[in-house]
Amino acid sequence: MNQSAKRYSPLQAALIGGAIATTATIFGQAWTRCVHAALQDSPKALVDQVWQLVNREYVDGKFNQQDWQATRQSLLSKDYTSNDQAYVAIREALQKLGDPYTRFMDPKQFTALTTQTSGEVSGIGIRMEINEKTKRLTVVEAIENSPAVKAGLQSGDEILAIDGKSTLKMKVDEASNLIRGKAGTGINLRLGRPGKNEFDLKLTRANIELPTVNYTLKQEEGRRIGYIRLREFSAHTADQMRRAIHNLNNEKVDSYILDLRGNPGGLLQASIEIARMWLDNGGIVKTVDRVGGSEETTANRTALTNRPLAILVDGNSASASEILTGALKDNKRALVVGSQTFGKALVQSVHELTGGSGLAVTIAHYYTPKGTDINHKGITPDIQLDLTEAQERQLATNPDLIGTVNDPQYTRAIVALCNTKFAQPLTPPQSSQPLSIRPGNLKF
Repeated sequence: MNQSAKRYSPLQAALIGGAIATTATIFGQAWTRCVHAALQDSPKALVDQVWQLVNREYVDGKFNQQDWQATRQSLLSKDYTSNDQAYVAIREALQKLGDPYTRFMDPKQFTALTTQTSGEVSGIGIRMEINEKTKRLTVVEAIENSPAVKAGLQSGDEILAIDGKSTLKMKVDEASNLIRGKAGTGINLRLGRPGKNEFDLKLTRANIELPTVNYTLKQEEGRRIGYIRLREFSAHTADQMRRAIHNLNNEKVDSYILDLRGNPGGLLQASIEIARMWLDNGGIVKTVDRVGGSEETTANRTALTNRPLAILVDGNSASASEILTGALKDNKRALVVGSQTFGKALVQSVHELTGGSGLAVTIAHYYTPKGTDINHKGITPDIQLDLTEAQERQLATNPDLIGTVNDPQYTRAIVALCNTKFAQPLTPPQSSQPLSIRPGNLKF
């Protein structure tokens, strides 16, 4: 695991890791310092920074049977006239590792990743689409507590212009780039609303917490079901999950359904915190680094509910989703319903590099509490129910049907929860030593 990442945010961990990586390697320290002095602020410095990080942290100490020292010599023997040339060389070197999760990100890609995992964006807080009938840029939803909600934006409003620039034939990502900006800055929208003349609306951008958890109380077969859909694991996801469980507990639910279908993962720490909301005792995940050192994290008697729980998964439930699913399944805390999960059992550490680019390095392999290696295999549900192509297409084109009686996997989970075998809270087994969590490590 990434020792430099202890008690720091992902970006802080990346910066500290990068600083350590540029001081020395395991051999030739004096020569390395001279090289860094000569290469500072050059594309070669970036190339060597990446090599150093992989050399120090990568989970496979044999580097996929590659001569990693020879790779460094080859990288530093070349002349790079631009960062783009360095980016190409870095990516070619990383491909030799045969690991798609150890990857280099240019500044734009790295910014997108950090925005996603931070769970925040600076803007006005709306989701937009191009309306199929009108071909106009249209507000789909205004996010709770956002400037958009406070200013009165409504679903169905057409955005006709952004700061005087017409949105006619503008793509959604172009509009997003114009709307996003530094918190505290102003923006003017020209809007169209059915039954009302066009009007201007001035807003002030703010930092907005993106929702990754949606929940609702459902009445099914005479039972009160707390349905929670978790889309990804960001920095705010654990707090959002905590609020969802508290609010549903206040609604006196009989049982829960946690929907992880389509969830690609995210922050390792978030998955651990959420597992602890459902488990009082038992192991959560075990990680093993390149030298065989292992650490295990366990529940800590902080469960928020002991009501029966079913988890919905599919082939796109990956990484942090599989950590959570594996922990609750192995401890017999939840019944897993759906399709075989993706099968990603690797942990990455993310580093910010010179010039705003970034690097994700696989640093550990993880196992479920029972010691199962799910890499390239996935987790097999307790009740395996694969959707037909027609069913998948129906849910994809009509997302409002997800988590309803028109959703076969959801319906099967309801049947299981109503079964007397699963009607009582389940007691998980005891486990061993707790893990010192490193917030800088990402699973995605």
